[in-house]
Amino acid sequence: MTPQDQPQLFISALGLDFGRKRIGVAGCDGTGLIATGITTIERTSFDRDVQEIRNIVHERQVQVLVIGLPYSMDGTLGFQARQVQKFAKKLGKALQLPVEYVDERLTSFQAEQLLIAENRSPSRHKGLIDRKAASLILQQWLDIRRGNFHRSVLA
Repeated sequence: MTPQDQPQLFISALGLDFGRKRIGVAGCDGTGLIATGITTIERTSFDRDVQEIRNIVHERQVQVLVIGLPYSMDGTLGFQARQVQKFAKKLGKALQLPVEYVDERLTSFQAEQLLIAENRSPSRHKGLIDRKAASLILQQWLDIRRGNFHRSVLA
């Protein structure tokens, strides 16, 4: 394996939990170890959504978009997953960034459980759920990537 084939260890990635009403946004620290929620974008139009994400991408010098793909429980891609892919392709093209997908099944449920554990009402904190779901999506991607990096170094 040549050095060019090995995954880059440090990368600035943006995790997105795409929904009809909101987009949860998460970023990672400089080491690529920890994902944290950044903001929640209230959706109004594609152009406005892109502009808000573009501002974050520029500020954080993002190199890749990591988008949660809502597979059905049987592992197939349903209507919502196809809508997410359509949005992601347009977004990646508009921002001139690569897009990677992560299976996001149950991330919103996990985010709600985290809120309940913090004694917060999920019904009153929808935006926070979206941010937490985005951070779970990005963390999953970071963990997989780090595992692949360590395997390639050891090979």
